Amino acid sequence: MTTQHDTILLIGHGSRESEGNDEIHRFVAQWRTRQPGWNIEVCFIEFAPPSLHDGLLHAARNARRVLVLPLILNAAGHVKMEIPEAIEHAREHCPGTEFLYGPHLTACDPILDVLRRNLRKCMSELDMPDPTTTGVVLLGRGSSDRQANGDVAKMARWLMEEIDHELVDLAFTGITWPRLERAVQRQVMLGMKQVVVLPYYLFTGTLMQRIARQVDHLRQQYPQVRFAQSSYFGFEKEIFALLEQRVADLRAGVPDAKLPCDGCKYREIAHDLGHGHSHEHTHVHAPATEAVVHVHGHGPAHEHAHDHSHAHHHGHEHGHVHAVHHPVHAEGQAA
Repeated sequence: MTTQHDTILLIGHGSRESEGNDEIHRFVAQWRTRQPGWNIEVCFIEFAPPSLHDGLLHAARNARRVLVLPLILNAAGHVKMEIPEAIEHAREHCPGTEFLYGPHLTACDPILDVLRRNLRKCMSELDMPDPTTTGVVLLGRGSSDRQANGDVAKMARWLMEEIDHELVDLAFTGITWPRLERAVQRQVMLGMKQVVVLPYYLFTGTLMQRIARQVDHLRQQYPQVRFAQSSYFGFEKEIFALLEQRVADLRAGVPDAKLPCDGCKYREIAHDLGHGHSHEHTHVHAPATEAVVHVHGHGPAHEHAHDHSHAHHHGHEHGHVHAVHHPVHAEGQAA
């Protein structure tokens, strides 16, 4: 199939703050400039039009193939459940169009490069750029999905391996712990004279605004400590390059280029048992007592352990294992 029949659909999370949604539109405009021969469209999971369903149907109108790319750092319920379900819906309505679903951005070396660069910028702003007395806090959004939180933890550890700072801590703005205030408290108790806060965010929004207020409050709480905060990093060249690699891999049919959750039979079981996602509100599911285990052997194997947060654990053995549990689930809202 020639690439001129492709439509690339970029899926943003969406924000209550219009500025965050406008930034994603600017990102798409810049990407179109980088790739003038590509047909690139955008939609949002929540808070902004076009919606996920509308975006998929519109992308398929004049395309023989739609390459669906989540502009999302960590895979939680949206990436693992909502988007694949919406793609299945679009496939039913557009049987003549092929839909390929690429992975989210995830923890990787290019994003590590961005974090290192942001850290260097922050260090240059400090009066005493001494890594031995400067703590670092990598601040993620927070999720009810343990794998999504684990990806942020992985980036914190990778960052520590690459720098001279003795103290790199992990914190989250919501849903899970520790929070920024507790991480800073620990670093001050351990003798840090300066603290760098590195938000793990692509674009602005209500949570980035909250982080700025929190850092201002910490400056007042610890007047003896110097603070520096980096910005979000959605417009960095590495993000464009990662998405372009996703497109190349999908077009080339590279193994593992497609997200394993797309087409996963677990989602049908989970949906029947009340684990479908709406993107208008926080979701709470009543607890259940049974677990559903589904095993099948095809293709590269992936092991999925689905708890209330739909956590997926992907190995590369042979076979496909799904375990479904049903405690109460609450998923955080958007930035």
